[in-house]
Amino acid sequence: MKRGVRALGIAESFREDRSTLAGVVTRASRVVDGFAFTTCTVGGTDATDAICALFDDLGREDVRYVLVSGIAPAWFNVVDLHRVADHTDRPVLSVTYEESDGLESALREQFDGDALDRRLATYRDQPDRQRVGVADDTVFVRAVGLDDGAAAAVVDGFTPEGGRPEPLRVARLAARGADDLRRTD
Repeated sequence: MKRGVRALGIAESFREDRSTLAGVVTRASRVVDGFAFTTCTVGGTDATDAICALFDDLGREDVRYVLVSGIAPAWFNVVDLHRVADHTDRPVLSVTYEESDGLESALREQFDGDALDRRLATYRDQPDRQRVGVADDTVFVRAVGLDDGAAAAVVDGFTPEGGRPEPLRVARLAARGADDLRRTD
């Protein structure tokens, strides 16, 4: 991957009823050259809209990929990766860090009625997770707009060490810092 290729990494930090989403533009060379922040509702259904708005706020036509940490930030606020890809006109990859049987049983434990049906419909519409080896670790990737091989290459190209792609690692740190600042205001 060329060193100047840029990805937008989006991660979150939450406490109480609001989650801080941080978007960080990072080059494959590990140079960070843009930040944006927004919020979504913990336990809500607005994460997809928040991610789309964050992308728009950045106004960065040079971003080639959108990487999202997880599929259900802010306590089951399920992200519709297809909608994000359609809105941004970019490939979208959701990266998770642990093997699991999925979220269906957890969703059923926490929600019922329309709230459950809406989350299940969105969750079931997402692509399956693919195991991807990066450095000495394994991550699990859902990709919209890229085949599995290309998605693995993107994750690998943005992961210089450890098991977390650099755009997501930095976004996670930024979200935590912004969340801490928001809590003191």
